[in-house]
Amino acid sequence: MMDRSTLSRRGFLSASAAGCGLWSLSAFAQDPLPPAIDLSLDASPKEDSLFVKEAMHYKKLDALRVECRLCPRRCQVADQERGYCGVRENRGGTYFTLVHSRACTYHVDPIEKKPLFHFLPGTNAFSIATAGCNMECKFCQNWNISQFRPEQIRSLYLPPERLVKACGETHSKSLAFTYSEPVVFYEYMFDAAAAARPAGIRPVMISNGYIEPEAMKPLAAHLSGVKIDLKAFTEKFYRDTCSGELKPVLETLRLLKSLGMWFEIVVLLVPTLNDGEEEIRQMCKWIADELGPDVPVHFSRYHPTYKIQNLPPTPERTLVRAHEIARQQGLHFVYLGNVPGHPAESTYCPGCGEVVIGRYGYHITQMNLQDGKCKKCGRAIPGVWS
Repeated sequence: MMDRSTLSRRGFLSASAAGCGLWSLSAFAQDPLPPAIDLSLDASPKEDSLFVKEAMHYKKLDALRVECRLCPRRCQVADQERGYCGVRENRGGTYFTLVHSRACTYHVDPIEKKPLFHFLPGTNAFSIATAGCNMECKFCQNWNISQFRPEQIRSLYLPPERLVKACGETHSKSLAFTYSEPVVFYEYMFDAAAAARPAGIRPVMISNGYIEPEAMKPLAAHLSGVKIDLKAFTEKFYRDTCSGELKPVLETLRLLKSLGMWFEIVVLLVPTLNDGEEEIRQMCKWIADELGPDVPVHFSRYHPTYKIQNLPPTPERTLVRAHEIARQQGLHFVYLGNVPGHPAESTYCPGCGEVVIGRYGYHITQMNLQDGKCKKCGRAIPGVWS
């Protein structure tokens, strides 16, 4: 049994509910990697020396304190203490990440699961995560890794070169940093992405976008795509439901646009909390005005989980209405998620209305795209297609 005294301030109630499941490699990583991958050298080490590396983006202060400059929290951390995320620690006035190469979950997923719909459709993404997050969303589906410290979760040593090899052996075209929050394992993501690009592997970040511009800019040079979870369009929701802020996320989206980075947006609609028509209208107008009409926007159905289990799943009519509002605001590519079989899972040409990519869930059912253009009318469809 785990000693309760070792749990973080955010983890005790969660661990009590999770029980022995805490020691798995996460709820969705029970299936082993394909047999072609040899993990015989990847058993968890007895000490954390393999995982500890000096952090990037921090400033040393007086009295052995440091200020983290990775995310907008700007945690000021005393000696022997950690920042909010629980995976970065001050040791004698030097700030360290504790999760470099410390993968607590891995899986080969269809890229559509991320979801990225305009990015190498029909291909696989080798997907990894470490423990930790710089927000606490009360509806987090992966809370059993995002809300725990690394020593509370069983992990494997998977350095960047091993990840690149795994991508090749599983025929994965991309390497996805996902499931928890990649911002908090920044150094691991940075090094892995830098190793993947020369090998022909496309690195993608699946993120809440809660990152400082000075950290996002150098990272973007090694990424091929980004998915941002836009939690809502009010500061109240971010503050009360996610322990975060909206404004920095909007700034990240603007930055990605200015850098020419391919990105897509996902909005999880939680009944009564962020699904009001006026809020959705304002959000879609902002996206159209600030980011352009071609940014794909995915409205996804919420299911009760973690700390919000008293609300029902998002009604399909709410999702359909959000789709209508987004189209009214001029957005060209609007999708509905977690409703398999709905017509709004597919991609339609804004010019002629033809289905250019048909989908059912994570599966491609039609492909009427050639060289990034609609086969029927020849209109270019924005995305990363090759």
